[in-house]
Amino acid sequence: MDKKTILNQTHRDMGARMVPFGGWDMPVHYGSQIDEHHAVRRDAGMFDVCHMTAVDLRGPGVREFLAWLLANDIGKLTTPGRALYSCMLFKNGCVIDDLIVYYMADDWYRMVVNAATTDKDIAWMEEQAEGHELNIQPRRDLGMIAVQGPNAREKSLPLLPDELRSQAAGLKPFSACSNDHWFVGRTGYTGEDGFEIILPKEQVVDLWQNLASAGVRPCGLGARDTLRLEAGMNLYGQDMDEDHTPLESGLAWTVSFTGLRDFIGRSSLVVQKNLGDIPRFTGLVLEGKGVLRSHQKLYEGEREVGEITSGGYSPTLEKSIGLARIAADAGDTLQVDIRGRKLPVTLVKPPFVRNGKPLI
Repeated sequence: MDKKTILNQTHRDMGARMVPFGGWDMPVHYGSQIDEHHAVRRDAGMFDVCHMTAVDLRGPGVREFLAWLLANDIGKLTTPGRALYSCMLFKNGCVIDDLIVYYMADDWYRMVVNAATTDKDIAWMEEQAEGHELNIQPRRDLGMIAVQGPNAREKSLPLLPDELRSQAAGLKPFSACSNDHWFVGRTGYTGEDGFEIILPKEQVVDLWQNLASAGVRPCGLGARDTLRLEAGMNLYGQDMDEDHTPLESGLAWTVSFTGLRDFIGRSSLVVQKNLGDIPRFTGLVLEGKGVLRSHQKLYEGEREVGEITSGGYSPTLEKSIGLARIAADAGDTLQVDIRGRKLPVTLVKPPFVRNGKPLI
């Protein structure tokens, strides 16, 4: 039986088409995935992300622990409220999960992890936390709504608690503010500006309905995927996973080798770097008609050189785009096998779209 977020009945009342997703019953769209996509690029849309999990890490040993746990350097966060994107790795350097961590105080960090990996993530953190002075608390009492688009902040601000409104209005990108109950981060997964709002579960439905009344369009998983793909943002389980390292997943920028800091997986990544021959991670645009999909094979002539990890139709570009992992020595003239036909693709550097503007 799929789990349900606190907004499940609200989605149904609004006419959402519901589908299973990572063990959850979630809305894929409310009638038109394309219209929802354009709403986020041009105005404001909102997503139910209550299936994701906020995890509070508290205690005097939390910063030292995160310096060991994460591939990115928590030491970069020097101002309370700032956020960091990082991967959490196995000792072999492969990815357990990707996440955002917020530095709220010297003894309090908040992490947001993916829905399907929550139990695995928490078990791993608890195992690694032995010997560190901290408490790891999954906040299952909280829900989360992402409000995204050029007008998202303007439409959201009047609905925030009075004492948070001015702080939220002044937030810089990739930072957050909070009171005793609400947490507002200027972060997202769409390539647009906006907020991710974490609040008590019992207040989530009211906020969703108030946002809808303010002209924020409800959006489903379909638009969320096309938006993140246009923004060149990885999806766990497709673009990176337990079989691949960040270095071969387009995420080398999230790994900090600076200084002497050791972290889980570092030694394996150093070996991989020194050996070289690391697969390339690239963006693709299909030339002509067709749709790029994950697991389609890529060829250089007769030689198979890789495969697409994520693909789909870009409503903004009106073209089919994708992300792919290809051999280090592959050239730039490649073809994709779509149902037995080899069609040419153009290699590009993601993102494809950012802040509503095409970049290719």
